Amino acid sequence: MADRSPTSLVTLPDIERALLALPDDARLTPVVRFGKSYLKLECLQPVGSFKIRGALTKRSELLPAARSSGVVSYSSGNHGWAVAHVARRLGVSATIVVPSDAPATKLLAIAREQAEIVSVAAHSDERRLAAEALARETGKALIPPYDDRAVIIGQGTVGFELLQQLKDMTSVVVPVGGGGLISGVAAALKAARPAVQVVGVEPEYATDARESFLSGHLVHWGPERVGRTFADGVRTQSLGELGYEHVSRLVDDMVAVSEQEIESALVALLESR
Repeated sequence: MADRSPTSLVTLPDIERALLALPDDARLTPVVRFGKSYLKLECLQPVGSFKIRGALTKRSELLPAARSSGVVSYSSGNHGWAVAHVARRLGVSATIVVPSDAPATKLLAIAREQAEIVSVAAHSDERRLAAEALARETGKALIPPYDDRAVIIGQGTVGFELLQQLKDMTSVVVPVGGGGLISGVAAALKAARPAVQVVGVEPEYATDARESFLSGHLVHWGPERVGRTFADGVRTQSLGELGYEHVSRLVDDMVAVSEQEIESALVALLESR
């Protein structure tokens, strides 16, 4: 169980140290204008998402165990790719537990990093339990996708970079799955510029985090509910406990978007390259 005390919240110095420790190819992604907003292009990371930041930050505390036995993680795809990539760079083995409905493109990316893939039922809880069991049985070091302090610190480097790149920003909108990204971004922004509004966004078919935010307690949704959304990367059944602590203390609002809005935005992004 995650530490739920106030001291468990990550700090700006934590995030700054993590940023300095990141290799050059995994930091300072560009920010570009898109309509009336700006986009931070984490899609240009070596593994196509911000997930590499958390995986790289977590590696430092796992190196002794990882070098002897390897690493294991669980993911709908993006985090697994990041962990597999980092493991290959370190020269250690990786096992990634994925849902049975993981997109083929993400599975191919993980396989190209020479990681072993273990497929389980399409439940976020199922893959977490399977990965934890593998870690116990094999001695592999576990790298969780979001409910982990080091991972949240790593994802918070996105927010730290935004502080330097957009001096006049008034709000930041963050997609929410397990809550690692929004927790880290909120920790960075609220420490440096408390007036900046941090808004989380979920698909309307998977608003477990929004329900947790509004109800004041951690809510868990079943896989059949979150599995309805087109956005496969955010089908997590609940926030992590540490993520919920950050969201409840630091986030200003949580909103939902429709499947049609997600698809329209995807088309607009593709058309604008």
